Amino acid sequence: MKRKIAGMVGALALMTTAGAAAARDNVAAFDYLAYESAEAAAAVPGGQFRNPVLPGFHPDPSIVRVGDDFYAVTSTFSWFPGLPILHSTDLVNWRLIGNAIDRPAQLDFSGLGTNRGLFAPAITHHDGKFWIVNTCIECGGNFVITATDPAGPWSDPAWLDFGGIDPSLFFDADGTAWIVYNDAPRGEPRYEGHRALWIQQFDPVAQKVLPNRTLLVDGGVDPSANPIWAEGPHIYKIGEWYYLLTAEGGTADQHSQTIYRARAVTGPFTPGPFNPILTQRDLPADRPDRIEATGHADIVQLDDGSWWGVFLATRPFAGQSTLLGRETFLLPLRWVDGWPRFLDRQEAVPMVLDKPKLPASPASEWNSWRDEFDGALSDEWIGLRTPGQTPQWTTAAGALQVVAGPAAAGSLGTPAFVGRRLRHTRAEISTRLTFTPERSGDFAGLLAFMDESHFLAAGKERGRLVVRLRTAAEQGSSGVVVAEAPLTTDVPIELKLALDGGSAQVSWRAQGTAAWQAVGGPINVEPLASVYAGLFTGLVVGPYAFLPG
Repeated sequence: MKRKIAGMVGALALMTTAGAAAARDNVAAFDYLAYESAEAAAAVPGGQFRNPVLPGFHPDPSIVRVGDDFYAVTSTFSWFPGLPILHSTDLVNWRLIGNAIDRPAQLDFSGLGTNRGLFAPAITHHDGKFWIVNTCIECGGNFVITATDPAGPWSDPAWLDFGGIDPSLFFDADGTAWIVYNDAPRGEPRYEGHRALWIQQFDPVAQKVLPNRTLLVDGGVDPSANPIWAEGPHIYKIGEWYYLLTAEGGTADQHSQTIYRARAVTGPFTPGPFNPILTQRDLPADRPDRIEATGHADIVQLDDGSWWGVFLATRPFAGQSTLLGRETFLLPLRWVDGWPRFLDRQEAVPMVLDKPKLPASPASEWNSWRDEFDGALSDEWIGLRTPGQTPQWTTAAGALQVVAGPAAAGSLGTPAFVGRRLRHTRAEISTRLTFTPERSGDFAGLLAFMDESHFLAAGKERGRLVVRLRTAAEQGSSGVVVAEAPLTTDVPIELKLALDGGSAQVSWRAQGTAAWQAVGGPINVEPLASVYAGLFTGLVVGPYAFLPG
């Protein structure tokens, strides 16, 4: 199912801008955008699948089963539209069906850094209604939204009166609802990263939490080891036990997943004899097909009695560096003496493994796609922060028309930029651009954006093609010129950005010519990796236009 971003496109329809920009040719037209994986497509034997199942910038996955269908949601921070809703019938092939936050009136991300906003959504279903409980960091706190159709529309947020982050909603068999979440421990924290897990009853009719809360976990599995960042909790009732599945160790290479259980939903919870039940921190750094930062899992049971879980992890090209951000992986759970387990000690996440025994679901085309901009943008396209009253782009006359604005990529404004997630370590992104820069600094082209202090912009300025790189907040908000080439033609040009791990190459050609010309040499883009940019996001690439004020 492919749903258009009606709210987003309506809010961003093309119009004439006011002030000095109105007198200038401030519209950049992009005839197409094409994406092509440059990685060899290794064959996967029949009946098997390849991890990750959601490649590129899909952290903090949460999953729910409703009959024969599975729905997932992941974090989006300050991107809009936010909270993608994905559907599958086989847990392997997923299709985006909408975004839960797709109307500017729902939430306001204005002025927020890229690593703020929507953290760790949790999705569930009860009595014909879908629920997402979530935290908006520096934009309101904890809230719940609902929908009868997971593709939307989703309700406006109902704000919840409790602190902390990573809330998850659990409906018990008797209909009682509970929210479990991460918050500060009682008293003063003993160390940096000392957190606790709490539970509080929730009234689903009034959409309010009830007074009083109960401490479930203080610190983590072994408090004497000063475990950090107990977070991302989920509760499940399995047989006579309540299981508490949670992450700890931080979201970098020490990330892990742990398990507890209790006879009552409010505890006391006892950690399992084998913890963590998922981590890669005990494996050698030189192993092949290296997966890191595993954790923040959610699990479902199938009709055959088997259990499967989704979780986040990274695929570094060097050290802990990746431009893809945290991605969503899938593994089966096995049960040992009444306790679930993903992996044994020093067991690597398999890249290829047997599929769940489920009916096949259609796959999304992520390896190769081309948008001719002959209709409204699909839900795959995202922009920075909540759109304001001044529209920035639309699809018209077979092109994406971008109104160049005064917000630079490195600002906390709303740049005239819209893009899609990078899905592969090696990929090429190309476009055809028509733009007439009139003053020094006028720019239009491709932007590869990790956060406001880490991005690459390649495009057209007056009389030249430039590549700008920003790797630190101390640099200018448009980045530093790292490559340039003279441009004497007035005809439309094509741009190509080729990414290969930590290296990038920008090329161009005039419309009607066959040969690509390099703009400078290879550029080191490892400093854009998520490990240097707050860890949370992944690279988003797309058209961008800027006019200095």
